[in-house]
Amino acid sequence: MNPVTGLALARIGLGALALIAPGLATRVFGLDTSQGQLTYMNRMFASREIALGAATLAAPADLRRQVVLAGVAVDAADAAAGALAGRAGVVTKRTGLMLALPALAAVATGIIGSRR
Repeated sequence: MNPVTGLALARIGLGALALIAPGLATRVFGLDTSQGQLTYMNRMFASREIALGAATLAAPADLRRQVVLAGVAVDAADAAAGALAGRAGVVTKRTGLMLALPALAAVATGIIGSRR
């Protein structure tokens, strides 16, 4: 499968999980489920991921690279947020790493895919 298509489908799947089952998504992300506000934040995250994935799949070939690179920027910010949360003690260092690694993998996938 083309890495860009795979990344777009993964975004939509992750977004759907966070939208439909925000509590489960919170646990998958390794976060504290006792914070009720996380449901709201998960659903905001979900809509963003679904929109980026759908825009990537729907973009005409001449615009797809720009959409993918916008996703790369978002994923880089997500990776930084995870790392900073671990460093600041907002989450454990391990959880911060587990939040940052998938985002870094998405950055790499997006960059590789955008070069094709």
